[in-house]
Amino acid sequence: MKKKIATTASIVVLIGASVAAALTYNHWLPPVREYFVSLQTGADKNEADDHASDDPHDHASDDAHDHASDDAHDHATDDAHDHATDDAHDHAADEAPDEEGSLHLSPEARQNIGLTTGVVSKSGFTRTVSVPAVVVERPGHSQIEITAPMTGVINSISIQEGLSKQPGAELFKLRLTHEDVVSSQRDYLKFLQERDVIQREIDRLKKIGNDIIPERRVIEQQYLHDKAEASIKALQQSLILHGLTPEQVDTIAKTRDVLKEISILAPEFETGQAENGASSAYHVQEISVNRGQSVVAGQKLGVLADHSLLFVEGQAFEEDAKRLINAINSGQSLKVIPVSGKPGQASDLKLLFVADHVDQQSRALNFYLLLPNKRVDQFGNVSDGSTFLSWKFRPGQRMEVQLPTDQSWQEQVVLPPEAVAIEGPNAFVFEQHGDHFDRVEVHVLYRDKNAVVVEDRGDLVGSTLAMSGAYEMHLALKNQAGGGVDPHAGHSH
Repeated sequence: MKKKIATTASIVVLIGASVAAALTYNHWLPPVREYFVSLQTGADKNEADDHASDDPHDHASDDAHDHASDDAHDHATDDAHDHATDDAHDHAADEAPDEEGSLHLSPEARQNIGLTTGVVSKSGFTRTVSVPAVVVERPGHSQIEITAPMTGVINSISIQEGLSKQPGAELFKLRLTHEDVVSSQRDYLKFLQERDVIQREIDRLKKIGNDIIPERRVIEQQYLHDKAEASIKALQQSLILHGLTPEQVDTIAKTRDVLKEISILAPEFETGQAENGASSAYHVQEISVNRGQSVVAGQKLGVLADHSLLFVEGQAFEEDAKRLINAINSGQSLKVIPVSGKPGQASDLKLLFVADHVDQQSRALNFYLLLPNKRVDQFGNVSDGSTFLSWKFRPGQRMEVQLPTDQSWQEQVVLPPEAVAIEGPNAFVFEQHGDHFDRVEVHVLYRDKNAVVVEDRGDLVGSTLAMSGAYEMHLALKNQAGGGVDPHAGHSH
């Protein structure tokens, strides 16, 4: 009963409250509405703040994760691609065989390497050993010493060192002061005058006739004439012995004047030079006096040199003596190469003789070869038409002489060193076919700095090979086979 009354009371209260609220809503509804609006605004603001604080972290993490995943994938892909490409490239380079290739050279490239070609033929080759040598003058023949024929004073010097001179050309002028020469000239003029007087007397007596003048008078004058003539001839020979030429003596007789100065002339060339392929030519090697200097008979005035024919002095070992003597007896020539020259500049020279003793200091056995020289230049013309000389070979120039050994090859291919490219155990030559060259591998039997002996397999004889620049062509062919520039060059992982 009590419970029912309580329920009814509650209902009555609620109804009363509802009626009161309805009657008074104008007073309480606006504040309540503002309250709920403020609550909603605060909730929205809190939600925005929460989203702002949480979202950068989530997005940054998500973006970083996605970007890292993508980068890792791309980098792994690139690395895999690069390593695969490099490995494939290296593997292909390692496995690619070094086969014969073809090379095309432009005209400029041929000039750059100095390319020359030649047709291959069979020949023999004898191994040689090189021994040192030097160019020397021929003692007693290459130098001509000019001396004063008599005492005098040097009036003028007509030469310069290095200047060429022909036989008969004036070298010096010497003013005569030699007492014997002066007195001989005086006596010579005196007897010339006496002979003339006697001759006139003989002519006068003969003109008068024997009827008036006894014949004995004519005979006496003829005797005096012959005596004067004998003295004149003796004085002529004396003057010539003192250094005057017959022409100068005749000049004294014609002018009836004392010769005050004489010209010292270049002598004639030595005979037999042309037989050895030499063309003689003097050049002034030394001038030993000055103008105004007083000199005595026999004093050296200067030196003329004729280097048209020289010696090559080689130094061999004692055990080479027999080989050298055999070369002399057989008339065999030896190859001589300048130290600074090339094999193509070798000269085949005749071996003259081997020294009769071994040098005590060097323990070398000297031998000598005849070297015909050649004038290669004339320059510096002077007023009298003379020139300065330049020779192909000069004394003191170092050479190498190739002495043959017992080792030889017959019917093989002999090439210059520049025609064969050698790399490790492989050797190549380049055969020309039109405008390109094919690399051909060959077997080298022997090589030195002067020649390479290649085995004749029958495929090279008659073909045209590059006789120079083979190694440069080999490098160009390797670069050509290697392709263009590696796109990954310089890229490090």
